[in-house]
Amino acid sequence: MKARILALACFALFLGRTFRAGWNTDDTDFPNYYTPAVLVRRGEPLNKYYDWAWFQRQMNFAGIEEPLGTYIPQTPLAMLPLLPMAGFPAQTAKRMWLTLSLGLLIAAVWMLSRITKFRIEHVALVLFAGYGTLQSNFYLGQYYVFLFFLVTLAFYCLEREQSAASGVVCGTIFALKLYGAPFLLCFAAKRNWKAVAGMVGAIAVAGGLATAMFGWHDVHYFLREILPRAIDGEGTGDPYHSFNGTLLALLRRSFLMEPDLNPHPMWNAPGLFFFLRPFTTLMILAFTVAGLAVKEGVLDRRGFAWFAIATLCVAPNLGHYAFILFLPPILILMKDADTRERILLVSAYALLGCPLRLQWTRAFPKLWIFLALFCIVGWPYWRALRPKVAIGLAVAVALIASLDARRHMVSYRSEPGRRFPRIMFNLAPKSFFVSSFAVSKVGIFCQAIADSRYSLLWLHDNQTEKLSFKGEAFHPRADAQRGLIYFELVTHAASTTMAFDPATRAATPVLTASSLPENAGSGSTVSPDGKWVAFEVKKPGAQEVWLRSSANDDSRLLGGGRCINASPTWELDSKALLFTSDCQRGMGLPALYRASVADE
Repeated sequence: MKARILALACFALFLGRTFRAGWNTDDTDFPNYYTPAVLVRRGEPLNKYYDWAWFQRQMNFAGIEEPLGTYIPQTPLAMLPLLPMAGFPAQTAKRMWLTLSLGLLIAAVWMLSRITKFRIEHVALVLFAGYGTLQSNFYLGQYYVFLFFLVTLAFYCLEREQSAASGVVCGTIFALKLYGAPFLLCFAAKRNWKAVAGMVGAIAVAGGLATAMFGWHDVHYFLREILPRAIDGEGTGDPYHSFNGTLLALLRRSFLMEPDLNPHPMWNAPGLFFFLRPFTTLMILAFTVAGLAVKEGVLDRRGFAWFAIATLCVAPNLGHYAFILFLPPILILMKDADTRERILLVSAYALLGCPLRLQWTRAFPKLWIFLALFCIVGWPYWRALRPKVAIGLAVAVALIASLDARRHMVSYRSEPGRRFPRIMFNLAPKSFFVSSFAVSKVGIFCQAIADSRYSLLWLHDNQTEKLSFKGEAFHPRADAQRGLIYFELVTHAASTTMAFDPATRAATPVLTASSLPENAGSGSTVSPDGKWVAFEVKKPGAQEVWLRSSANDDSRLLGGGRCINASPTWELDSKALLFTSDCQRGMGLPALYRASVADE
């Protein structure tokens, strides 16, 4: 009775504080899923969704003013559950989503109670022990309560010996958020071919649906351009940020120097990073699959829970709100644990759900918790492995990682950061993302993400000036004759062409757009003195910037790598070429480089 009263009190507190706050707040992550659902209804092509600036404009046109948004690295179908809500205003749609999430949360608690034989109030109390992750999901209108329901449903189907249904659910998770992908290995390791067939079938149906919605060209764009870098951990903003508490983020912060985002790594050893990135991921997956394969019998609940933890250990992106996905395996493991082990498991989940200050996250404390949990649960499985098998697996993984590291190092050496200086901004904070820019007689004007919004930065006289407007500023263009800078100002679901006068620092609307200068810095561009041509070369998963001499057609690579180099634009004296590159940064969040022609 006491447990029931306490659970009801926690639920009332949750409804009165977190759910109510999420209900009334519009500055959240929800637009990242709502906006693409609106775009689907409008028939917009999928490849545009992954353009940061274009997506931000569409958010504003959908009636969402404040938060910075992106669809990277979501799958083509991630917005699918929100399509029925896309016809409503953003805040109404969010409230509908929160109501649905609340219903799914209650359903998942009931299923976990049936699986574990724990009473519903006891399951609820463990859920509320990790209150922080639950709070962030409902306050931000995030996606992970929905995923939590699907993960629980997969457990539930497996427990009821409905293997094909469990496979279908895991395939659905994969189609929506990629987290379910490794479960195909899990089912194959236990020779659960019904689950394998169900998962493969669900993936095939999802692929057909995505192709029907967007066309093969756009689906292929996702597979070729977005998915590889998302797997590498470059999918959601700053890949070095400790708030992204993943193994990849720890390795990146420890061994890869980036002048803006990670200027002081523990040891700048890119070769070691490129080796450890696949090595750690493959070791976790290989030894988990091998541990499950050697254990006789069908896939039991403990093995499935362990594999779920392994999947989260290798996830390339894992925000605080995603830790709710640890609850099903935690409760499954509690089923056969003694009292001391149950206390440790609940404590681990409570610590995972606890919000941390930024300075505390730098040690990646939550990463160590779920890695320790993974190792402790997996130890009985590993003990069953024969030494020769374990050594053979380790050698094979090391060989694969070495080959992959060599391939990445070749690419890394061709990146512009190895040869050319970066144009730095002497403003605080130091991290800016320049996606387009214009060169004029009075300096360089950059479209940049600064302070969580799109602003113009003006570089002149060895200083940086931030130009703020009432709205989001996009696509600066320089008018050499008039000395004006034209840009697009988006606010209150409307776009206005503005003219900025550097002499007066005043911006005024442009009444007619017939005489505006065209966008520079795309395709190919000839230097003002006519001696050089800079051009872009598109490759699978990458884009390069090249320089060619007009005299002898000699071409040289300026910006390469497995990343996007773009917008070549000449300085007015033809002495240097400026271009952007997002190499070793967040996908679509580039820096600005200067390549001196004299050095070429």
